[in-house]
Amino acid sequence: MTEVFQVSGMGCNSCVNAVTQAVTAIDPAARVEVQLATGRVEVTSQQPRAALAAAMADAGYEVA
Repeated sequence: MTEVFQVSGMGCNSCVNAVTQAVTAIDPAARVEVQLATGRVEVTSQQPRAALAAAMADAGYEVA
């Protein structure tokens, strides 16, 4: 399933990598697309939305 999140606090490509790594840590098969300028993160994963959001929040980002 594909979920779309608004993530704030990302300012550079290192942040993009951190968000991607946070998601793939709980689902190595996940596909993550990050639009840095808008804060939009699209995740295709079998994990529940809450788990994906928690992983990004645990990495230090605000997730809506």
